[in-house]
Amino acid sequence: MEIIVASAIGVLTAGGVYLILRLRTFPVILGLAMLSYAVNVFLFASGRLAIDQSPILSKYADISYTDPLPQALVLTAIVISFGMTAVLVMIGLGAYLEAGDDHIDLDGSEPEAGKDGTA
Repeated sequence: MEIIVASAIGVLTAGGVYLILRLRTFPVILGLAMLSYAVNVFLFASGRLAIDQSPILSKYADISYTDPLPQALVLTAIVISFGMTAVLVMIGLGAYLEAGDDHIDLDGSEPEAGKDGTA
C-alpha cells in the first residue's frame, strides 16, 4: 500500500514540475494544482495509512487509532488550493483576453511566429 501511495506522490510531483516549466499559462496552473494534490496526499499519508480505525481515542476504540491532525490539515489545504486555483484561472483568463495569447513572456519580446505564420 505504501509503495502505491509513494508512487502516486512521485507521479503527481513529476507531472506538476513538468507542467510548471511550460511557457503557457494554463499548464502552469494545472502544474500548481498537481503539486498541491501531491502535497495533500503526502500530508494525508503522514498520518499513518490505517483501515477501519477510529480517528478519536476513546474507551470503546482499540489501542490503535488514526491521527486526525493530518486529515484536518488536508481538508484545509484542499479548500485553500481550490480558492487559489480559481484566482489563478481568473488572472490567466484576464491575461489571455487582454493579450490574445496565453504565452508567458520571459524577456519582453514578441514570441516567434510558427510555420503557419501565427505567434
